[in-house]
Amino acid sequence: MPLATSELWGDLLACLDLRTGSAGYEGPNQRLGYHRLFGGQLLAQSVRAARLACPDKTVKSLHALFPRAGQVDEPVRYEVERHHEGGSYATLAVVARQSKGTVATVSVSLHATEDGPAHQATTAIPSLPGPEHRVELRLIPWETRATADLDSPVSGPPEFDLWMRTPPTDEELAPALTAYATDLTLIGTALRPLEGIGQRDAGTAFTSAVTSHTVWFHRPFRADEWLLLRQHSPILAHGRCFGRGDVFTEDGTLVASYAQEALLRLAQGAG
Repeated sequence: MPLATSELWGDLLACLDLRTGSAGYEGPNQRLGYHRLFGGQLLAQSVRAARLACPDKTVKSLHALFPRAGQVDEPVRYEVERHHEGGSYATLAVVARQSKGTVATVSVSLHATEDGPAHQATTAIPSLPGPEHRVELRLIPWETRATADLDSPVSGPPEFDLWMRTPPTDEELAPALTAYATDLTLIGTALRPLEGIGQRDAGTAFTSAVTSHTVWFHRPFRADEWLLLRQHSPILAHGRCFGRGDVFTEDGTLVASYAQEALLRLAQGAG
């Protein structure tokens, strides 16, 4: 039986509470009833592993590759190798392993907070949609709103705005929780121009798998205040799709950016 939203939230928080072991860190898997590990879990746990390895710095960026699907019935071990650690910056390699082999390799850059000039290009942010635009995304256990429907078979531009706000939580978890969310809807965004196909058709009209994912964190922020994930997909070709996005606070402050490439193959006769 699927877990209730409140149970899924507690389940995700438990996954982010990594245990320290002799070979690094270990985390349990979410109970999503999904046939493989969700890549967002691996991203979020990698952020936490890097943060635990360098507690005096915050994660600045991470680039992940997913060489094979993770198994849901086995915990993931995170091995951390320090390539460089100075007073201001650190560079780590995080390898997520299970008994069958590596399920993710993640290059992580960290940075100690420091003062300096600040500038941001002006971006018009729409008003937060009302509660009538609330959407249910099965893998995200918190409130989300959108004015477009990725499940719709009606074609549209390859763009998608997703508003999200987690339950009250520690600010330190914001990067991991946001990295988790960025992995979910870019493939659906790439599919929007295709008439008759929506995100809900995964496994029937198309097959997909994320091959690489990158997130950059620009400023401190909270995930339990409204965030806008504004994303678009400029290309779908040769059995692959690519998308990118920015994360804004409700007042228009840019706090993170992300990009993703994925395998995307249409079933014969689809699209």
